[in-house]
Amino acid sequence: MTAEPLSNNPEPALNNKNNTSTSAHLSDSFLTNDRLQWSDMKSFLLAISSVIVVWLPVLLLHLTLVLFATLITYALIRGIAGWIHRHVIAYMHSASRQQRMGKVAEWFAIAILATIISLTVYVFGDWIADKASVDVFNNLIRQILDIFDQLHTLLPASISQHLPISVSSFQAMLMSTIKSHAPQLQLVGIHTLRGLGYVLAGVVIGCIVALQVPVNSAAHKTPFTQHLRQKFDELIMGFNDVFFAQVKISSINTILTSVFLLGILPLLGHPLPMAWTVVLITFCAGLFPVVGNLVSNVVIVLLSLTHGLGISILSLVWLVSIHKLEYFLNAQIIGHKIRASAWELLLFILVLEATFGLAGLISAPVIYAQIKRILADRGWVI
Repeated sequence: MTAEPLSNNPEPALNNKNNTSTSAHLSDSFLTNDRLQWSDMKSFLLAISSVIVVWLPVLLLHLTLVLFATLITYALIRGIAGWIHRHVIAYMHSASRQQRMGKVAEWFAIAILATIISLTVYVFGDWIADKASVDVFNNLIRQILDIFDQLHTLLPASISQHLPISVSSFQAMLMSTIKSHAPQLQLVGIHTLRGLGYVLAGVVIGCIVALQVPVNSAAHKTPFTQHLRQKFDELIMGFNDVFFAQVKISSINTILTSVFLLGILPLLGHPLPMAWTVVLITFCAGLFPVVGNLVSNVVIVLLSLTHGLGISILSLVWLVSIHKLEYFLNAQIIGHKIRASAWELLLFILVLEATFGLAGLISAPVIYAQIKRILADRGWVI
């Protein structure tokens, strides 16, 4: 037998070598992509680290009221002081005199803001004291009983038997409800006092920051203080974007509420008492997202009770419709201000509301505005 000659064809070896080279190249490509993705992720986390460092403790420790009061106070003082600088100090010919008057503008701004707040509290307290009389309270009880009489005729007997039929039974039911929920009412009172204390602390902090933080960021000498000032400016700009957009939203909400209170109800022959006061409350409360609407809605529905159950239900339906519309206005107006689509802002609001509750819902637009500005400054988003 003759042995077959060995094949000298190099193609199998070349194929094996090419396959090995291709596999190595693909493996290197995957590793490179993984490194790039991890590098991008690290860059993103480093970019928004200042947002996390500021907002995570605030949300976890329930200090949202303090931070918002601080930012609002700082923004108002800077705005008033800037107006004084532009319209008063700028006309002073002496440069040394302008420099000496630099801090005076901030003090004048604080004095003006304190005067406005004091007058507002005084007028509101005087209005409450005037309206919270015995006659008004008795009149309100009579109107509530009239509504209960309407409910007795509308509801089935199995439900209407639980409703009070006289003043004495209504007072007994009210006292029983207060006694059974005394711990919860006490807790509400404690939280209210704590919230007022937080707001007061935030106002004081905002005044101190406005006085001690230089207007010109170039006054900071060290890289660390310059970096802190940059992050602080990003927070202030993000807050200002959302705050002034919220003013626009509150104005739209107030106009729609005014149409109902000053137009529709008088045409129906049921003008609401203190309608102009309620309109003012609606605008002021509307500056605070969600919570402000709840406050104004409760006031309007309670006053609508003076005209019966039908007007109260009509008021509730109108206000709920405005409230639902405001969700989309909120996303649209604030989204346009911070260059974000409505869907992404709504999604971010829902995530933070599910994670941190009401504080996350209120803080979400400001946090997202800050993140969006940081990413836009680095050219990562348009």
